[in-house]
Amino acid sequence: MIRRAWRVGRLLLLPTIALAVALAIAPSRATLEVHVWLLVVLAFALLAFLGVVARAYPRGPSPFEASLVRHPEPRARPSSLARLEREVSMAGSAAFDVHFRLRPTVAELASELLYARRGIDVRNDPDAARAVLGEEAWALVEPDRQPPSDRHAPGIDEDGARRILTALERI
Repeated sequence: MIRRAWRVGRLLLLPTIALAVALAIAPSRATLEVHVWLLVVLAFALLAFLGVVARAYPRGPSPFEASLVRHPEPRARPSSLARLEREVSMAGSAAFDVHFRLRPTVAELASELLYARRGIDVRNDPDAARAVLGEEAWALVEPDRQPPSDRHAPGIDEDGARRILTALERI
């Protein structure tokens, strides 16, 4: 505390000496000289006050500035991937969803993969397609598959979906 008072006193020493010299040289302008001295002293006081405030409230990111910063939005999932996730999820609940929602997508994918990678047309050469896909995957994508008699029967389980996916990856 005493050191701070000494610093402030030292800061006021130079303007006070300048005031004394100015009063000695031109005593007729004493009012103007005192006003100038007062402005200088108040400027120093303002600077000292701003220093105290700066130490009391350190500068950090303001909430206003932080709200103006744009954060990159996470990339949206492709709609086809979201649709496929919904189909697989719903296919786990009922046989109806397996046949009418998941089956068309998997059948189209299997047909395209078989034709592009192996030259097999599912409609014209079903035996070759069955041999490549395996019985479980073929049972799902078979073109002449009949709808389930019980629409509320259990759908495909996770292991079954994984095996069909593996069969598609082997193509």
